[in-house]
Amino acid sequence: MRYSRLLIPTVKEVPAEAEIISHRLMIRAAYVRKLASGTYTYLPLGWRSLMKIIQIVRQEMDAAGAQEILMPTLQPMELWQRTGRDVDYGPTMCRFEDRHGRMNALAPTAEEVVTSLVAGEISSYKQLPINLYQISTKFRDEFRPRFGALRSREFIMKDAYSFDATPEALDESYRRMYEAYCRIFTRCGLNCVVVEAESGEMGGSGSQQFTVPCESGEDVIVQTDDRSYAANLERAPVDPPPKSEPAQAGKPLPPMEEVRTPDAGTIDAVCAFLGTRPEDMIKTLIYSAGDDVVVAVLRGDHEVNDEKLAQAVGGGHIVLAEEAAVQRISGAAVGFAGPMGKADKVARMVIDPWAAAMTSGVAGANKTDYHVKNVVPGRDFPLEGENVVVADIRKAVEGDAYQGRKLTFQHGIEVGQVFKLGTKYSEALGAKFLDESGKEKPCIMGCYGIGINRILAATIECDEGHDKDGCILPVSISPFEVEVVPLNNDKPEVVAEAGRIHDELQAAGADVLLDDRDARPGVKFKDADLIGIPLRVVVGERGLKAGNVEIKRRTDARIASVPKEQAVAETMRILQELKDALA
Repeated sequence: MRYSRLLIPTVKEVPAEAEIISHRLMIRAAYVRKLASGTYTYLPLGWRSLMKIIQIVRQEMDAAGAQEILMPTLQPMELWQRTGRDVDYGPTMCRFEDRHGRMNALAPTAEEVVTSLVAGEISSYKQLPINLYQISTKFRDEFRPRFGALRSREFIMKDAYSFDATPEALDESYRRMYEAYCRIFTRCGLNCVVVEAESGEMGGSGSQQFTVPCESGEDVIVQTDDRSYAANLERAPVDPPPKSEPAQAGKPLPPMEEVRTPDAGTIDAVCAFLGTRPEDMIKTLIYSAGDDVVVAVLRGDHEVNDEKLAQAVGGGHIVLAEEAAVQRISGAAVGFAGPMGKADKVARMVIDPWAAAMTSGVAGANKTDYHVKNVVPGRDFPLEGENVVVADIRKAVEGDAYQGRKLTFQHGIEVGQVFKLGTKYSEALGAKFLDESGKEKPCIMGCYGIGINRILAATIECDEGHDKDGCILPVSISPFEVEVVPLNNDKPEVVAEAGRIHDELQAAGADVLLDDRDARPGVKFKDADLIGIPLRVVVGERGLKAGNVEIKRRTDARIASVPKEQAVAETMRILQELKDALA
């Protein structure tokens, strides 16, 4: 391929809207161009890389026994209403009404569609297991698209769906997909940490997330210090506090004392007003879970983990209650609710163990502009009862431990996730089969997703994926494997030798770019480094006079001079070495 025939409009300036390295470099290296917020056009270089990623994904999915299909991006809303996920996705789902008044969605994912397909095609256990996948565009109306390809409104995703007859068969399908994912990310040059994850709006009983450690990532990897356990922040469990004698066993604590705290509706404001600390506060938050109301009680310096809270109340969609609901339940403005007297007013009261273990604390008085001192868990609000439960519902923080081991934290980028969905979708959409005894049962499902665009962006964003000069891409997903750079386009012998090397490398199976532009050597070298092609072959007049050309790896400062007759063989040897490192 000749550089002069490709659209490669590299730029020197750092784009003003690009917040992170991968976003800047993908624009500067002419991989993408922004159309609108969260939507991008992939130029020839970026699309070549995406196609190589797609090919790796397709090869490994096929090898694992999955079958490729293509499902509609345009999906009827009634399918989503049957599973309740139209509510779960909320405004993130792109919705529109067609000319006939029917509501539709632009696919954020395809569980409903594939389950509907299987419901119409599968009827017997003899047709199971089956695993169907697609590689297609998805849409999510992100409130704040950012970081280029890492959080966009339109993206390419590989989504696969397994259907099995038994839980044991699902375990096998899940294992095959897990192992395929490990191979995919290794071949793409990514070092992933596999973490336990919550299923979120997907539902199901178990999930694991493949996360690339990276300082600018929006996910947080939580690991024990011996690396024996890893989870994302939404899942990470926390040990309860050490057991201590209940407050009532010692000296009696003073009774509750109501104090006026005008306009102090936040933890920080109350602490400033009363001269107390966040860890001495008892935080009470009111949530809506469908038609039910749930109260969450935590220590003031801790944050609710919405995923944990949802699991503690039996799963489903849960959101902070509207202001009117908070006032109705607490009798006060937002910021002044307390746990006293709530157990009999709500469907469920969930108390974090660290709040339950407090000797006493300051809580909202359920009265606007007032708080209460000396609130004692177990004395002033219950820690057990028909609708009261003590459960881990907070986010892990520095200093926490799990199973006695200290937790460590690092940021990361999620590139894939696998789920055990169970029968949530098959029961709702009628994907059933007759077992060996003729009994009708719902299919047991798994779901497996990979962000194609994210793989490219995450590769560049990692420390090993860039330097001050530009991208550093592994040979497996680089837009080209080799770039041949003639330095003296006015010298026929240089042009001829560069053309020969290009043609012979191409004939040998290498993916080669020939920089045939009439440009200065410095311009060509800067563009080569910016684009990030792994291997460069330089042909210059001075070297040819000595019978040599130069070969340089993108990651190596050293330049090797080799006889021109050996250039093709040596380049192919190095390419194979680079490929073997990703096997």
